[in-house]
Amino acid sequence: MRGTGLRYAMLDRPLILTGFMGAGKSCVGRLLAARLACPFIDLDAEVVAMAGRSINEIFAKDGEAAFRALESTCLEHALRRGGAVIATGGGAVIAEANRTLMRASGVVVNLTAPFERIMERLSGAQDRPLYAGDDPAKRAKLLMEQREQFYSDADIRIDTDGKSVEDVAAVILGYLRGLAA
Repeated sequence: MRGTGLRYAMLDRPLILTGFMGAGKSCVGRLLAARLACPFIDLDAEVVAMAGRSINEIFAKDGEAAFRALESTCLEHALRRGGAVIATGGGAVIAEANRTLMRASGVVVNLTAPFERIMERLSGAQDRPLYAGDDPAKRAKLLMEQREQFYSDADIRIDTDGKSVEDVAAVILGYLRGLAA
């Protein structure tokens, strides 16, 4: 896509992927960044780099509120970089300030998947503190329901169930072409 109008349009505004853990944000984000020839930013990785600790360690030692504050700071920094594909953490949408900033700064794409598919994708996950503990399926279901109102505040929503990463990226690229036209 080098040299196309779409690539240059994307350099002006970030593409922000939201969605529940396991929805495919990182996989789709990496592919989109490669296709758009722009940076890929994984917000969780940015938080880990800033804190110098894993997300599990941040949650265990400082709590979720401290993690969310770091997440918001990293989101602000990522959005200031301009044209990049940003994969947010599943809970980045909780804070109203984050949602406002995302909507004002870029194109927000929400990736969805049915609860059963999310559970399959999260099977055996050890690096997701909100999924850990007693009855992780019940906890995940509750979190999905609580966050739905925030996920729905996106420019475009895509159900990733039954679609390859390439298929999802193609839908997003088609949407972006419509914006660039």
